[in-house]
Amino acid sequence: MVKFKGYEFVDGGVCAAAGFAAGGIIAGIKEGNTTKRDLAMIFCAERCRTAALYTTNKVKGAPITVTKKHLEDGYAQAIIVNSGNANTCNSNGIEIANKMCALTAQALDIDENDVIVASTGVIGQKLNIKPIKQRIPTLAKSLSPKKSGEAMEAIMTTDTRKKELAVEFEIEGRKCHVGGISKGSGMIHPNMATMLAFITTDVAITGELLEKALRKVNDRTYSMVSVDGDTSTNDTLILMSSGLAKNPEINCEDKNYELFENALYAVMMNFARETARDGEGATRLLECIVNGAPDEKTAKSAAKSVVCSSLVKAAMFAADANWGRILCALGYAEGDFDVSKVSVELASEKGKITVCSGGFGTDFSEEAASEILSEGEIKILIDLHSGEGSAIAWGCDLTYDYVKINAEYRS
Repeated sequence: MVKFKGYEFVDGGVCAAAGFAAGGIIAGIKEGNTTKRDLAMIFCAERCRTAALYTTNKVKGAPITVTKKHLEDGYAQAIIVNSGNANTCNSNGIEIANKMCALTAQALDIDENDVIVASTGVIGQKLNIKPIKQRIPTLAKSLSPKKSGEAMEAIMTTDTRKKELAVEFEIEGRKCHVGGISKGSGMIHPNMATMLAFITTDVAITGELLEKALRKVNDRTYSMVSVDGDTSTNDTLILMSSGLAKNPEINCEDKNYELFENALYAVMMNFARETARDGEGATRLLECIVNGAPDEKTAKSAAKSVVCSSLVKAAMFAADANWGRILCALGYAEGDFDVSKVSVELASEKGKITVCSGGFGTDFSEEAASEILSEGEIKILIDLHSGEGSAIAWGCDLTYDYVKINAEYRS
């Protein structure tokens, strides 16, 4: 966990913010499942100002279509989400998604237009509404501010690590929170690479600034993650604000807005790291830090190119300091910079080693480099020596297990 001064990590996850409750239940959505939670609900006592971002894939799950419509007024009060089936490319997908919202609204006694719906799992298979219909009333009655973990379990698919956290901070003497749950370990690629993430806050803030903060922070966090180069059809990132912290409403980009934005970054950056760390079959988290770029856009492109490279990822799996693959990936990044100035270092808890300077290889110990790259978290430090731009991207190694997991995904 990367910590930030002035922000304390606290328990509660998506329920840390005042007004929120959650829960997760076994519905048996995927045939044969009798042990894993697969239906989650998040609810707020107040209608919340809500911002959202979605996949850039042209093929989008039916839940996204319905959620977009329900958020046209910028408000929501509940989220219903299932795992085990993506409800994507289904002829009755919209009907099913609308039904999930209606059932949730009925169980919670709220307007169905205030319900957000999301799904994750296999694409192109019919989603049976029957088990969902049977279990939603029970799920609604089970909601609690202490059940963020159950909701987290219910949205997981191939994830092996729970992604749940929250931070506490102050705005003008009022205790405020930002927290959430996030899932995703495959079909993860920049331009929304989250699969599903639900973030809540009790900070009072205008809808316009809520959305602005979400877009800005997403651009520096989730959109800087790549596991396998596949952008999911169902990626959905939701940010809900109850306003119950009772701070003076944030209505301009002042110091209070900055405090909120930094809190959101603390949560989303750690979620982004954990998404990469939990890449399907992964054994190593890769963090590529690019400095000295002509501008931030070039730095981001360079960092993404490195973490997206299958050859770099395979080399990291082998703990092989094959720095030529890093230079190759930089070479097809967008932006202009002088490759004859590039330097590359590899680092971990075992130390740091320079493998490239001035665009050429340096004399280094392969044994020492291999020891550094054998750790679970690797840093690829690149300096383009061409300006002041910088960026960070996160990825993971490419292993045999990635193929095995995805070859057996439907079985």
